[in-house]
Amino acid sequence: MTSDPIPTVALPGGARVPALGQGTWNMGDDPRRRADEVRALQTGLDLGLTLLDTAEMYGDGNSEELVGEAIRGRRDEVFLVSKVLPGHATRRGTVDACHASLRRLGTDRLDLYLLHWRGRVPLAETVQALEGLRQSGDIRAWGVSNFDPGDLRELAGVPGGEHVAANQVLYNLTRRGIEFDLLPEAQARGLPVMAYSPVEQGRLLGDAALRAVAARHGVPELQVALAWVLRQPGVIAIPKSGRAAHVRENRAALDLRLTEQDLRDLDAAFPPPRRPQALEML
Repeated sequence: MTSDPIPTVALPGGARVPALGQGTWNMGDDPRRRADEVRALQTGLDLGLTLLDTAEMYGDGNSEELVGEAIRGRRDEVFLVSKVLPGHATRRGTVDACHASLRRLGTDRLDLYLLHWRGRVPLAETVQALEGLRQSGDIRAWGVSNFDPGDLRELAGVPGGEHVAANQVLYNLTRRGIEFDLLPEAQARGLPVMAYSPVEQGRLLGDAALRAVAARHGVPELQVALAWVLRQPGVIAIPKSGRAAHVRENRAALDLRLTEQDLRDLDAAFPPPRRPQALEML
């Protein structure tokens, strides 16, 4: 059986990235798992899951070092994403944090650099630093993470804010609040949404409705949960996996087509939002 081509999502600048990438939160911390984690990331690259997401916060840089090892000799295949902590997001601090991430990753540029969440530093100052990094070539594009609709509207009024390329937020069957306002607004603007923890860090598995849909298709539950996220246009899912076999299961979610009955059953078990909700974070 031949897998379907990997769908892509267009960034505002025109670059196209896989709709399914690889997250690395909580990876790189345990030396006993390092070889398996490197192998998992490289397996993903072999399967076309070439968007890799990391952050300076993850393991205090350990995740970036792991990713750097995994992509050594393959940098040009990868769409590389990292994040700056809000406490570092001053004009000078953003530049220093980016350069430190580049050293840990063993590369001369990031394809996308995100502000991890809102902090006390004025957005205008952070955007000025991000724009400088973009103009110098240290990053190809910049975006944000954990921004709600109000944050995005504020960002739009900042000089250079129109260059935002993505918003990374929590989104899965149990965290559907963004469907009421944030996701439709992003889709209307052509702003991709990156969904982190699309399987709720595994806590979704075992749910009766999810199990029933998975049984109907003869696939693991995680594939149903991922396929449900990936059904949305303009959404990029970045599940984490430290095992190559798990990465292969994630990739197979792209070939799963949920039916209208599947979606109705999942809506009944995980109701969509009926009013605005505060943006959830993990």
